[in-house]
Amino acid sequence: MRFEPITWERLADALADRADALEPADGGTRLRIGVDGATAARPDAPAERLAEALRTRGRPVLTVSTWGFLRPASLRFEYGKEDPDAYADGWFDTGALWREVFRPLEPGGSGRVLPDLWDPATDRATRSPYRSLPDGGVLILHGPLLLGQWFPFDLGVHLSLSPGALRRRTEEGERWTLPAYARYEDEVAPAERADVTVRADDPRHPAWTGTGT
Repeated sequence: MRFEPITWERLADALADRADALEPADGGTRLRIGVDGATAARPDAPAERLAEALRTRGRPVLTVSTWGFLRPASLRFEYGKEDPDAYADGWFDTGALWREVFRPLEPGGSGRVLPDLWDPATDRATRSPYRSLPDGGVLILHGPLLLGQWFPFDLGVHLSLSPGALRRRTEEGERWTLPAYARYEDEVAPAERADVTVRADDPRHPAWTGTGT
């Protein structure tokens, strides 16, 4: 896989250009983009840059974080608070993401998306109001372990970290998650599934594979 240097600003503009050239694969009217990456890769930051680049082009955008769709603590911590397999398989409520985020964006869907569902600090439902994404709008879902869930992304972006960079950039108290990311690499191969892969070992000097267009 060949990588070329790029800045985060240029990356956002290039991805926005790619998004403008895409039509939803299911024949719907709203585009769905996934920005996948380990927490240490900070997928929220490029997701927000992309959202801003799309808004400057006149596109309505809704960003959603998978961290707003955690399962309750009683389910997440069933096997302890530091179980990497539970983190990979059971922390994120993928069923709720399908139900509350993706299905409303299907052809004929209401476009009413729930931006978050669960607050891990209070371990209670957030009770956030639904947000309407109009025709021509773009959903950007960002978070870890996204590309193994068969979510219907029209554009998938993966932020890649080498094992050494992942360990260095992961906070010590979160390093128990590293086996989950190693398993994700082995079982899902996210760099191969993504439409665009960004090497982010040095956050000051990202490199990417290009958009393939």
